[in-house]
Amino acid sequence: MSGGAGGTASAGAAPGRASWAPGLVATLIVGLALAACLRLILLPSWGLPGDLDVFAAWANLLATDVPLGSIYEHDMSFGPVMAYVFWLVGHAHPVFTAVADGSDPLARALLKAAPAVADIAIACTVAWALRGRPRVAVASALAVAFVPVTWYASAFWGQYESIYTLLALLAAVFAIRGRWAAAGVMLGLALATKPQVLPLVVPLAAFTLARIGVRRSLVPAAAAAATLVVLWIPFVAAGGPLAYLRSVAAYQGEAYAVLSLRAWNPWWIVQEWLSGGQSLIADGTPILGPLTPRAIGYAATAVGLALVFVSVRRTATDRSLILGMAAASLVAYCLLTTMHERYAYPAVVFLALLLSERRILLAWIVLVAATTANYVAAAPPGGPLGSPITAHGPLGIAAALAIAGVTVCVVADLVSTAPARSGTARATDRLDAPQTGTPSAP
Repeated sequence: MSGGAGGTASAGAAPGRASWAPGLVATLIVGLALAACLRLILLPSWGLPGDLDVFAAWANLLATDVPLGSIYEHDMSFGPVMAYVFWLVGHAHPVFTAVADGSDPLARALLKAAPAVADIAIACTVAWALRGRPRVAVASALAVAFVPVTWYASAFWGQYESIYTLLALLAAVFAIRGRWAAAGVMLGLALATKPQVLPLVVPLAAFTLARIGVRRSLVPAAAAAATLVVLWIPFVAAGGPLAYLRSVAAYQGEAYAVLSLRAWNPWWIVQEWLSGGQSLIADGTPILGPLTPRAIGYAATAVGLALVFVSVRRTATDRSLILGMAAASLVAYCLLTTMHERYAYPAVVFLALLLSERRILLAWIVLVAATTANYVAAAPPGGPLGSPITAHGPLGIAAALAIAGVTVCVVADLVSTAPARSGTARATDRLDAPQTGTPSAP
């Protein structure tokens, strides 16, 4: 791999082979099988009925009388990757020719299958990325597979955060291994899934520029752009790209134009204080001269992401990229308005790659606990019976402070990381470098 600014070539070099004991392989296989079984059990559950009804309606349209290229005429608010997913789901079983909502258990299971599979694929990718440290790889992969933040969002709730997170994770791992074109393709696929991927472009761009320079960075950039173009081709004739942008703008500017849509972040605290815990507050009302909360959120996020960009480019180690991906996700989650509770999902996954570090492990546990509580408050496991946790109240404020604290700690860790010197990079700077001397399992 070519070195770039900062002389970090050695940090990304391929590590020596590590020995995987049969017991570790068996543990990983059995653990992933149990994680898959957990998801299979949850697939038919109600999850979040409102969203599942919308997803089922799109699958029904694509299975009956709407061509794939015309789906954006029906308020489709996801990128083309998800349009293809809903087309496949709609044609996977005849149930969608008769069902246009989430009332059928089989329809719900089919709608949740893709994100549930992506969950397991994420765990496998974590194990692959950390394969130079077998015990760390197994522990981290199973932590991702069983943590409620993943299976609750996908197999129970029926949300699709796991799909774009998997693609962004693959982009980062390919970049670390110097497979720049593949990294660009994965990033293009991620961007074509949901707009929540945009903050993750920042650390990837910084890492790429530092490792291979501006000229060679055109290769992954062109690969990402070409992937986006190819994915959008079937939808262009019916005006799909513009319809998609209008749909996203409508959701952000109208339906979800509030300080926080159940996401426990600093804006949630402000919203609780202003409304007395009684309602959601619009984010488009000027509060500082002409400045609205939304504008303040954009500006603060831009500053935070600029800090991430500078820090990752300055260090350009495997570790700084992974930490930067988590930091970018958390910065957007904490500083932007209109956030949903599940948008911290990528940070949970990326931090799992660094669980062998005690400080990261502690931060991850706090983030998981707070985010899980947020999930349960927003989408109760009991459905109509209600939630054991309420969104409004002291717990939500405490959890929001905890997540904000984790964000500060992750960004501070990234900023304070010393640049690696050529030929002297620490083993911990390499994602899958074999460890010796100290226990490797988190």
